[in-house]
Amino acid sequence: MASEYHRGEMDISEHTATYAAVMSLTKWGSLAISAALLVLTLWFCTPAGFVGGLIPGVVLTVLGVIFLREKKSGGH
Repeated sequence: MASEYHRGEMDISEHTATYAAVMSLTKWGSLAISAALLVLTLWFCTPAGFVGGLIPGVVLTVLGVIFLREKKSGGH
């Protein structure tokens, strides 16, 4: 059975796809958690109120989407 193994010949496309999915979920989940924490902290722990927490949360989300999205590779 060990003789059937040949280093570097295994198809790793499923492993690569799983890794990409985990990294994507981590990235977007971190953005969602940080935006929610910002909104809730400003809403409940400062006199800013709901709108004062919502506006920075939306700004953080928009900036996060802009900076965290996948960059197109290729030509100029």
